[in-house]
Amino acid sequence: MKLLRLPGTYRAQGDTQLLAETLRRRDLAAGRRVLDVGTGGGALALAAARAGASDVTAVDLSLRSVLTARLNSRVNRTPITVRQGDLFAPVRGERFGLVLANPPYVPAASEQLPRHRRGRCWDAGRDGRAVLDRICAGVPDVLAEDGVLLLTHSVLADEQLTLDRLAAAGLTAAVVERALEPFGPVMRQRAAMLEARGLLEPGQESEELVVIEARRAAPAVLEVDLRRRVEDETADGRIGAERAA
Repeated sequence: MKLLRLPGTYRAQGDTQLLAETLRRRDLAAGRRVLDVGTGGGALALAAARAGASDVTAVDLSLRSVLTARLNSRVNRTPITVRQGDLFAPVRGERFGLVLANPPYVPAASEQLPRHRRGRCWDAGRDGRAVLDRICAGVPDVLAEDGVLLLTHSVLADEQLTLDRLAAAGLTAAVVERALEPFGPVMRQRAAMLEARGLLEPGQESEELVVIEARRAAPAVLEVDLRRRVEDETADGRIGAERAA
């Protein structure tokens, strides 16, 4: 897949790759309507289309990101629908079998979110949850009855809180993938601040990423199913040693 990037748009990194690999491994896109919320350059939307989605809609607040995603759709000759708007607003009233989300999740110095700078691609308030919490609360409104959410973020933004917020929204969720990602420029610049706040260990140079899967289904059935999947993947060594311990 060839990805072009206009200035000021998000460059696909390890978190994008982790979510794309999870999508492929779990074979969740085939035959489903897919929504990629906060698409950036469209990498996940294109991955879903190539994985057999019946149709793909990508949404981003940034006009530059929308233009980049449309450009990448043409370059890769892979049709996706790209809309500009805030999270789920552009698809209000629609339902999707799969929702993908790789939102901003990096803790910042301020609760003020950037609107017209590159920082909007990663800044997510002091706790890193400014966008995550909105996704957890709003995603049931766009999920089909058998719909699935795949959401990725850093453990610095509190994975358990994400699971709790999804449960409060009526979904059953579990962490299905973990991976260590070396710090990029943003995290290296913020390491001292995050250490001072107790979010990083002294000298830490990588962060753990998680992929959370959530479904609208009978809770008892889904809990057993997700536990079985996690146990199977732990045995295969695909989830980190911390999970296997």
